[in-house]
Amino acid sequence: MPLTKINHRVSIHFEKDGNGESILFVHPPGMGLVTFNLQLPLSKKYQVIRMDLRGNGKSTSSSEQITLPLLAKDIKELLDYLQIERVVLCGYSNGGSIVQEFALSYPNRVRGIILIGGFPEVNTFLLRSEFQLGIFTVKMRGLPLLAKVLGKAHGTTNEFKKEIENYVLKANPEILYQMYVEGLKYKCTERLSSITVPVLLISGARDYYIHSYQKLIGTYIKHADKVVISKARHQIPTKHADELNFIIDEFMNKLK
Repeated sequence: MPLTKINHRVSIHFEKDGNGESILFVHPPGMGLVTFNLQLPLSKKYQVIRMDLRGNGKSTSSSEQITLPLLAKDIKELLDYLQIERVVLCGYSNGGSIVQEFALSYPNRVRGIILIGGFPEVNTFLLRSEFQLGIFTVKMRGLPLLAKVLGKAHGTTNEFKKEIENYVLKANPEILYQMYVEGLKYKCTERLSSITVPVLLISGARDYYIHSYQKLIGTYIKHADKVVISKARHQIPTKHADELNFIIDEFMNKLK
């Protein structure tokens, strides 16, 4: 699908498959829409929308300073373009922070929220270290190394590993740097109690540094449901796709 110009500054690349209720997937810095290739089976029942955030994948960049509210606004403009009034948002890792910001900024556009390994702020040593490593790597012109690491960590076959690696290499290094910096300092925790739509928190049983964030979100969103995938680490969309797709389908059924 070609680039879609959502405003005069930037064009967003997206892919839309299937029909029915809309689920929009939001990726973490650098990875692009290939992150959710294995969620395409859901398009048999739902309209699956995958996008490249600005400066990532095949989407263009602009000179605007990256902030999470800006990225949330890009999603809103894409939904406007697609004439989708309300959507279920599914964010993976730091993509979940963008989803939370969108839900807080445009609550009338959200039917439900799914956070896979998500967090409302970075307040632990391990997660902070991961962000700082990403910042340092990109700053030191280490995008090829980062691409290889992400491909190896997420890919389930050699072909898929290479596809992810090549897609990460499309990212604008300056935009990626800004995304890591903004993701590190972002905090929406104390605003979460205003979220009233159904929320599903998904984590891996072995994704230990995320567990405290699941509890933190649950403190502010009392109605949030939690699912822990046995033996899973962080890379749930690719390494545990079948389980994830089943869980998402169950969540969508509850929204009917």
